[in-house]
Amino acid sequence: MNIRKATEEDLSRIAEIFVFNNRINYFPIFKQEDFSFGELQVVSLIENYFGKTEIMDTLFVAEDNGIIKGFMEIRGTEIGKLYVEPCFQSGGVGDVLIKYAIQNLHVDFLWALEKNTRARAFYNCHGFIETGEKEHEEGTMEYLLKLVRREKVL
Repeated sequence: MNIRKATEEDLSRIAEIFVFNNRINYFPIFKQEDFSFGELQVVSLIENYFGKTEIMDTLFVAEDNGIIKGFMEIRGTEIGKLYVEPCFQSGGVGDVLIKYAIQNLHVDFLWALEKNTRARAFYNCHGFIETGEKEHEEGTMEYLLKLVRREKVL
């Protein structure tokens, strides 16, 4: 598996992975049909978010045999997003992405949705621990929890 900077040609796949993950993981929590099945569309995500130069510069993809299996958005030392195509989850793609981010991009923190226990467990297995700091997810009643790399806390 190869981790590389994303290109414009990757954007439709990145947006597709993002949309499917959001619908599968976040719709059950937020239950916002208008957003999940109306606003959240591949084409509009490319035009209004992923296609912006300042975002493109932060995107990395996990590619295997020409197939984009996952992506991450890295802002400084923060993991802003890390998503794996649902068909390839639990197959090591996320592991490869996060190890690359730690070793090569020196990430040391992230925010995870409190109710996303699967993501929190994944990050914990990779050395991220909850700090106790939390923030409201904008426009919702849900919380985001801050996680930092273990050696940053000690």
